[in-house]
Amino acid sequence: MAGLTFVLTGTLPTLTRDEAKRMIEAAGGKTASSVSKKTSYVVAGEEAGSKLDKALKLKVPVLDEAGLLALLESRPATE
Repeated sequence: MAGLTFVLTGTLPTLTRDEAKRMIEAAGGKTASSVSKKTSYVVAGEEAGSKLDKALKLKVPVLDEAGLLALLESRPATE
């Protein structure tokens, strides 16, 4: 996941944002607090709000928690 940047928004069903962030970083990805054209994926949960709106406007791919977990499982960890 090296080179990929994720933005987390909303409430995820089973993970806290900190847990999701740790999983992304353990796989070699980065997290950011705001959405831009350089964002690889937005992970959106319940009540995602303006970050989700901006992702859709910029055509940034949006994942739910299940999509994030599937992406993480499909790539080997960097540890």
